[in-house]
Amino acid sequence: MGTYGHRKPMVAYFCMEFGLDESFPIYSGGLGVLAGDLLKSAKDLDLPFVGVGILWDEGYTDQFIDKDHRPYDCAQEYARDHLVDTGVTVTVQVRNQDVKCKVWKTEKFGNVPLYLLDASVDQENAWITRQLYYGDGQDRVAAEIVLGIGGVRALRALGIEVDIYHLNEGHAVFCGFELIREHMRQGKTFEHAWEAARQQIVFTTHTPVMAGNEEHSHDLLRFMGAYNGLDYNQAVQIGGDPFNMTVAGLRLSYIANGVSQLHGMTARSMWRGNHGTSPIIAITNGVYQKTWQHPQIAQIYQTQGNLWRPHMTAKRQLIKYIEDKTGVRLDPDNIVIGFARRFAAYKRSGLIFHNMGIIEPLLRDRAVQVVFAGKAHPLDDVGKQIAGNLMEYVERYPESVVFLENYHMGIAKLLVSGCDVWLNTPQRPLEASGTSGMKAALNGVLNLSILDGWWPEGCVHRENGWQIGGGYEGPEQTRVDAASLYDVLLNEVIPTYYENRKRWVEMMNKAIAMAENRFTMDRTLTEYYNLMYQPATTLKDIKKQVFNVAEIDDAHTQELPQPVHV
Repeated sequence: MGTYGHRKPMVAYFCMEFGLDESFPIYSGGLGVLAGDLLKSAKDLDLPFVGVGILWDEGYTDQFIDKDHRPYDCAQEYARDHLVDTGVTVTVQVRNQDVKCKVWKTEKFGNVPLYLLDASVDQENAWITRQLYYGDGQDRVAAEIVLGIGGVRALRALGIEVDIYHLNEGHAVFCGFELIREHMRQGKTFEHAWEAARQQIVFTTHTPVMAGNEEHSHDLLRFMGAYNGLDYNQAVQIGGDPFNMTVAGLRLSYIANGVSQLHGMTARSMWRGNHGTSPIIAITNGVYQKTWQHPQIAQIYQTQGNLWRPHMTAKRQLIKYIEDKTGVRLDPDNIVIGFARRFAAYKRSGLIFHNMGIIEPLLRDRAVQVVFAGKAHPLDDVGKQIAGNLMEYVERYPESVVFLENYHMGIAKLLVSGCDVWLNTPQRPLEASGTSGMKAALNGVLNLSILDGWWPEGCVHRENGWQIGGGYEGPEQTRVDAASLYDVLLNEVIPTYYENRKRWVEMMNKAIAMAENRFTMDRTLTEYYNLMYQPATTLKDIKKQVFNVAEIDDAHTQELPQPVHV
């Protein structure tokens, strides 16, 4: 039972963003929506769990496309009447100055308490929590100090006794610095304080793109005050030089996880050369069913009725929204393919246009209709160019290719229930999980996807969706994947949709069954408790229990066997 007896450990989940609802835009995409789903599931399961984040003054960004196909950004305004002032204010040091942070709480969205730190108490410090992921390195580190160090201090001031600190991505690793500082104040040496802190921390890594794993120079960390009482040599032992936030998370935790089985293997391969890091297991992400499953689809599925009727209801709702926003009315009788992602190069949003000689006749005849949605990071010129490139196809095929601006959770709900097919074309193995496909499957929307992220675990080709390619990762991956995409689209997806409605509906039923049984957030959170939060009292015991082996090298420089899910 570990150190907690018969009770479940109290967990504080630290994340830079939380996606609870489109009306509360303090999230940018999948990372935040995952965090929001987790808080809702914890509430349903009545688990001892709280969230810790930041109250972003301007949210993330509203993003639209101008007449020259260039995305532009606007500040977001949102209602705050659901926020409760806890009466708590904590102080952190940024650039050798005291920064006061007010602590707010919200439970409006069917979630366990989410505590949010706000640095705008003093206007001169409002820049720190002005906008999510905005600005330069100083902006980022300042926000990370508030989240990690301020978050621990907020929990102390609120009187919440935490057993496990779950750091979701590297943004929160300064939480570990604060725990080390606390232990050192109790008289422990740095080494003993570090080990004591490790026994309280678990870590989730998401980003298999090496460049996406954040690094900072030590000059910057020292200038910003991120050391929090540590010295240069101690900080280097934790995060290296330059300071890598993911490596720090792995060295500050007693166990870590990737977010799909494939990603677990990828993450172990990425970080195996770093001495002293925690073992990385795999706990596949899930989604919160009540948020993402269309209520009529859920009802008909439970009563074993014909799914086509509620599917067409959801499809018409999507088509009406598209018409209201763009003036384009898609044909409800023709197939609609959805693609909604953050615009990053590895996601290959334009793969369906790889060979225009094949796809153009389908678009001209409206046999295939494609709906795109997504945002680029405000400072990501490459991502914005990708969005601009898609707009050229919208202009060329105005009746069959659509782009929905300013993507948010509300649009996502329409898309994952109203499309017929969900397209996902990442460059394998760079998609860590890809939870939008799980949301689509919950609604009987059939995935047409590269075997990356979660899809290798769920896909039964031709039964509950379709795979693209066979997992090839060589230099010709884009050419091979495009050829496979066209082959499956032309020879399986389109004929089934137009000529075999009975089989299509059977596949819809199987997709929902797969998603409900294996890819809900309730399952993910249960695995977190069973495999990460409460299984053992020491690192050695954790390794024995999770991996069922006698000994595993502490530096995990060998490839580890995959865990068996509960």
